[in-house]
Amino acid sequence: MQRTRRDATDTLLPDERAALILERLRSHGRVLAADLAAEFGTSEHTIRRHLRDLADAGYCKRVYGGALLVSPASSAGSTRMREAGDRKALLAATAASIVRAGQIILLDAGSTNVAIAAALPNNASLTVVTNSPDACSRLMDREGIDVILIGGRMNPRGAGSTGSTALLQVQQIKADLCFLGACAMEPLEGVAAFDAEEAELKRAMVKSSGQVAIAMTSEKLMTAAPYFVAPASGIDYLILEADAPAERVGAFENLCGNVMVARS
Repeated sequence: MQRTRRDATDTLLPDERAALILERLRSHGRVLAADLAAEFGTSEHTIRRHLRDLADAGYCKRVYGGALLVSPASSAGSTRMREAGDRKALLAATAASIVRAGQIILLDAGSTNVAIAAALPNNASLTVVTNSPDACSRLMDREGIDVILIGGRMNPRGAGSTGSTALLQVQQIKADLCFLGACAMEPLEGVAAFDAEEAELKRAMVKSSGQVAIAMTSEKLMTAAPYFVAPASGIDYLILEADAPAERVGAFENLCGNVMVARS
């Protein structure tokens, strides 16, 4: 007699079940305890125990009814600056297309935003205010771009200044457009960061800007980080890679003002 999928999952060892749950998280970004309990023929209590163990190991963040995959963007900024350069350049070109002449741009730290700095148009009478020394270095000799570097304590993970000095300076800015760095983003949980001070500064950037844009690599979509920054509905432009799964793009199209796909 041929065994059913339910029969097969009934015989799973705990470690095998945990590995399959992690596989689901990596594939879908979010899992629900009730759905996993039904799939594996076990109790929700057992599934919640697996999710707790995975969260303790740093793989996921537990949320009501299930869990979200933790964003891979927790590595140091210097490391991320060396990764996926071609992909970030495509995102940056699309992001730069929404910039208009004469705008004041608030440019958050982050490797994709450094690529955006390099992609900004010359001779457009832009003022770029940034907490990223790397972005600043790419703008210093550009025609028609005035650059203001925000000071403060440098955050190695975010590769930008944070703390009270940076926060005060951002609060005094009235920007037309903010390119916000995002460690993680999920429709229900919104935009999130890994550091409390970094998240506080990002929230101030959102408040100080008329419009907010995020350019994000696909692996950060449907993932979580500990500190809330902004709801997904508060993002005016979301720029995604061409390989972003259609169902994920659709989920954000229902929330964000404009979802744009970067293509070569």
